[in-house]
Amino acid sequence: METNKPTPEILQTKQHFEILDGLRGIAALSVVTFHFMEWAYSNYSKSFIGHGFLAVDFFFCLSGFVIGYAYDDRIAKMGILEFFKSRIIRLHPLVIAGSVLGLLAFLFDPFGGHPELYSTGKIILAFFCSLLLIPLPVIADRSFNLFSFNAPAWSLFWEYVANIVYAFVLYKINRGYLLLLTIFSAGAICLVAYRSGNLLGGWSGPTFWDGGARISYSFLAGLLIYRSRYIIKNNLGFIGMAILLFLAFIMPFSKWNWLSEPVVVLFYFPLLIALGAGATLKPALKKVCIFFGKISYPLYMTHYAVLWMFGNYYGSHKPGTVQLALIIITSLILLVGAAYLVMIIYDIPVRKYLNDKRDERLAKQKSGG
Repeated sequence: METNKPTPEILQTKQHFEILDGLRGIAALSVVTFHFMEWAYSNYSKSFIGHGFLAVDFFFCLSGFVIGYAYDDRIAKMGILEFFKSRIIRLHPLVIAGSVLGLLAFLFDPFGGHPELYSTGKIILAFFCSLLLIPLPVIADRSFNLFSFNAPAWSLFWEYVANIVYAFVLYKINRGYLLLLTIFSAGAICLVAYRSGNLLGGWSGPTFWDGGARISYSFLAGLLIYRSRYIIKNNLGFIGMAILLFLAFIMPFSKWNWLSEPVVVLFYFPLLIALGAGATLKPALKKVCIFFGKISYPLYMTHYAVLWMFGNYYGSHKPGTVQLALIIITSLILLVGAAYLVMIIYDIPVRKYLNDKRDERLAKQKSGG
């Protein structure tokens, strides 16, 4: 009996762009390094990676490209509900893991913190909201982040919003309308940068809508690149592309941020996506790119629990420059290792279990069972 139900085959992941996967890993390592450095140097102009936060805008642009590539030609067949299930299975296990680790770091930080200042009810509510990606900036000891126990989750909130808009609107509209929306969003990026002096916002209550502007432009630009087939064949390779990406994060932090940051986000990152999708990968670096791609999301979503402990340690012990460098380098290596373990022991098995269950259900529906 023929049905219109999606089949497990329709839901299979497509082949990856390995160099883009590798660049995602470079961006994740850069933003983690930036988070360490911002504790040590609150004046970003003194940090060698003062623009590491722009990695998030690169993530957003890459996400638009990948979502278009992965779902444009099959979301109508699989249906909006199955699309949402696919995205939740892919993204939410690590949202939960990051929230749990963040709560444990809040309660048992050996270097400081004041959980006793907050009622049990308030902590439970903040944790519950973190699990469900409901913004609730109420914990002062967590700098009033939208998500008290996992600060980077603010970008996942907007990623979910972008996925919802994609499913209901963006996948249906033609390239002309998509270009128009992208241009309007570029205006929003410029407005945010001019008003704030930079594009740092999105993580807190007062800067909430800055995050909306950042996801809007970059996600739309990435989707536009895919739909327009703006893929530039080149021989830069992974190393060349990684250097070009890293340059954006180490450019000087100055009074001209309101101009330089929009230029990077509006033009440079989309160019890097187009180049990365068309770059030739040397076989010797394929495994490196695949590893970086796999580890990027677990690293991004689990590292911030350690950052708060590092911040409290730095505030109380004031380590010297050499000691600080050793701590940060060692922490980066350990965080990559921890993220790998979380991925192998928790994330991959949970996603496999959920996908297998869904495939079984769809197979039964297809057979009329």
